[in-house]
Amino acid sequence: MKYGINIPNFGWFGDIDTLVEFGTEVEDSGWDGFFLWDHLLVFKQEDMVEPFADPWIALTAIACNTKRIRLGPLITPLPRRRPWKIAREALSLDHLSKGRLILGVGIGSPSDVEFGYFGEESDAKIRAQKLDESLDIITGLWSGEPFSYNGTHYHLTRMTFLPKPKQTPRIPIWVGGSVPFKAPFRRAAHFDGVVPIHSRWPEKITPRNLHDILDIIRDKRGNLDNYDVVISGETSGKDSRKDAEMVRPWLQTGANWWLEDIHGLRAGLKELRIRIRDGPPIIDD
Repeated sequence: MKYGINIPNFGWFGDIDTLVEFGTEVEDSGWDGFFLWDHLLVFKQEDMVEPFADPWIALTAIACNTKRIRLGPLITPLPRRRPWKIAREALSLDHLSKGRLILGVGIGSPSDVEFGYFGEESDAKIRAQKLDESLDIITGLWSGEPFSYNGTHYHLTRMTFLPKPKQTPRIPIWVGGSVPFKAPFRRAAHFDGVVPIHSRWPEKITPRNLHDILDIIRDKRGNLDNYDVVISGETSGKDSRKDAEMVRPWLQTGANWWLEDIHGLRAGLKELRIRIRDGPPIIDD
């Protein structure tokens, strides 16, 4: 099992200097990865206004100040991004980080604020189509070979993107998806990892949910060899027995990444910094 920290890019974490400080502390404290949410807005403006940091700028700064940890957006909503732009940004960050980038992607939410407020398409079916076409384009451009595309939403003249990714065969792509839907997990099977959540946040998925998700993925892939299964949760960092009881069922079900969430630690930055410094949970088996 690998362990990482998963942090929003708004509120307490809407300051880029804070994110860079946390990134270095994550590496120094023995974690394996540091991942940032990618939102422009989350709350309706009449309800709450909070500071935001651009996750891609923050990740670039974090890459310059760390040497070991994996890092990436978790997740970046491809339907509101130009796929050729994200392909180029990811290539640059992959080389800057010496091959440590993981690209987390998804359909994006909440649709009304994240898309509708900007006049972007918020219909889930169309966003799913854009996500699939974007993934085709990004992986095609990363090939370093001549590539063209003619889809429903995107059209590319024949072109070649260089350099190729630092990582081989490509930058890993983790695909987010929500229970109880199945289509996101069929999509995730074609890439390098899956990040499941529950559609009715803050409700959590269960190991039973994960078992069913992995059945869908195995049906498409045949096996889970060299495939990342990413689960988020909260451990104390203080009580190793209870932390092991929290993580072990996910490990036994097939997860190989545990991302420490911070939903219960948002009273302040001090609590999160303490949790980071305590290091990953210890699972003896």
